Amino acid sequence: MTGVPASAAGGPSGARRAAAGAASGKVPGASMGRSAARSAEGGASGAAPGALPGAASGAGDSGAAVGDGSESAVVDAQDDGRPARGGKLAAAAVNQASVWNVANLLTMLRLILVPAFVALMLADGGYDPAWRAFAWAAFAIAMITDLFDGHLARTYNLVTDFGKIADPIADKAIMGAALICLSALGDLPWWVTGVILGRELGITLLRFLVIRYGVIPASRGGKLKTLTQGVAVGMYVLALTGWLATLRFWVMAAAVVLTVVTGLDYVKQAIVLRRQGIAERKAALEEKEA
Repeated sequence: MTGVPASAAGGPSGARRAAAGAASGKVPGASMGRSAARSAEGGASGAAPGALPGAASGAGDSGAAVGDGSESAVVDAQDDGRPARGGKLAAAAVNQASVWNVANLLTMLRLILVPAFVALMLADGGYDPAWRAFAWAAFAIAMITDLFDGHLARTYNLVTDFGKIADPIADKAIMGAALICLSALGDLPWWVTGVILGRELGITLLRFLVIRYGVIPASRGGKLKTLTQGVAVGMYVLALTGWLATLRFWVMAAAVVLTVVTGLDYVKQAIVLRRQGIAERKAALEEKEA
């Protein structure tokens, strides 16, 4: 019997005593297991009696000891990489700019000013200085808002699909209305109106044709052209005489030159962009086949 373990030597009664001892904590291994379990519970609650030293601090370092259940749910969601409940909805509300934002309202104002400008420009035969002054005010407001709406949309993330479509339409509409009215009244040669409007419509069409290869950025020359055109057309809208009438002729001449030069530059950029796009696609296709 010397080679038989003590638990086996005791037979069934010995086994029962061993099990009872483990349940009561008298067996050393079981006692250590229960102590570790109690210490873990104490670390999780932060105030359980009998916790081992450092258990509570370890729980705090891991971020498990938090306040109420709602806070723990947020922490758990953040720890496992999932956004907190309602986080996606909040992010979508922030990212989606409303159509009725400041930038779009300025664009809508420009669209409304187009028929108002035409009515003021043609009032009383189109040659009354007072009505022409009111028409100039409407044109000036439209051109000034054109400078701000795009900047506001980009700066404050107010870009919308409506703004992308309506903004260029409003730009072309107010300028086109002014040029056509001036030519119809005999104040501006029709060929000038044709050159400016033809260039604007042509470049817009060119952008759409090469958009599959990339976007043609606005150049400094284009911005200077827009400013010069606005000043020149504004001076023609006013009933100016004397040296101011001579000055507006030269300002309009500069606007026409800038219109042609920048238009040719856009055509050059479009050709280069298209060639680069075709070359990149060809290289990607060859690499895929290889």
